[in-house]
Parts: sequence; C-alpha cells; structure tokens
Amino acid sequence: MQRTCVFPGTFDPITLGHVDIIRRSIPLFDQIIVAIGMNASKLPMFSAEQRLFWIEEIFRDEPRVSGAIYEGLTIDFCRRTESKFILRGIRYVSDFEYEKTIADANRALDPSIETIFLTGEPKYTSVASTIVRDIIRNGGNASPFLPEAVMKSLSDKRVFIPVKD
Repeated sequence: MQRTCVFPGTFDPITLGHVDIIRRSIPLFDQIIVAIGMNASKLPMFSAEQRLFWIEEIFRDEPRVSGAIYEGLTIDFCRRTESKFILRGIRYVSDFEYEKTIADANRALDPSIETIFLTGEPKYTSVASTIVRDIIRNGGNASPFLPEAVMKSLSDKRVFIPVKD
C-alpha cells in the first residue's frame, strides 16, 4: 500500500518553514500532496493558482511532492486522494494545542487517517505566513522567509491575480 500524505494549509505564501517540513517528510512517505485549502474565513493575499504554481515550481524536481487545491473538510480530501496521513508542522507549544484539537476531530471523523506532527527547525520558528504577508504589504524585504521561486515572481512582478483585501 502506498503511503500518501496530505499537508494541508493556506500557504499564503509558502514559506521556508513550510518547505522545511515538506523536505524533511519526503523520506517518510511515498507521496506528499501539498493541499491548498480554500478557507471561507480567511481572505488570502495570493490566488490559489499562484500558490499552487509556487508549490509546483519549488518541488518540480521532487516527483513524490505534488500540489492541489481543495474545498471542504481535509478529512474528505484525504479520502478522495486515498491518503492515510495528514502532516502538520509545529513551531510552538500553542501550535500543538491547536493542531491536536483538529487531529482529534479528524480521528473522530475517520480513525483510519492518522495525523503526523513534525517540529520545525529552530531557524524557522519565527516564520509565519501572516508576518510575511505584512512585510510584503508594507514593502519590506521578505526574502529571509521565502523560497527563491516566491521571491523571484514577486520581484519580477509575475504574481498571478492577487486577491484584494
């Protein structure tokens, strides 16, 4: 049986912290789907298509990593993609408390799908998409937090249809 994992999130934008979690999880799974969730309660800065483009560009040389866009419950997306694992990155204790609550709900909905937590590298614990978006909005230098593919498209003004606030 193939070990397929879903790494769900908004990835608005994908950061070096996200990339770290994905790269370190590659040896654990046969396939990792970086799944961009469409969350009605969040207004993204970048379009889902732009975020998917970045994921595919960053991992173009890694056949075990793919990107996808989905709506609805993550657990339902896992069922549709026959994924038995959900990957979540943890930076702080507060992240764990929040993520454990979600993992417990997911386990109640489908006990056959397991949530795996990876702690982030200490150098990435301060990297959060919320902070990065604020830096970008205010014209700051976000390069210490972003993969080269994201920085290149931002500096080349090749960003697809940003979603307006």
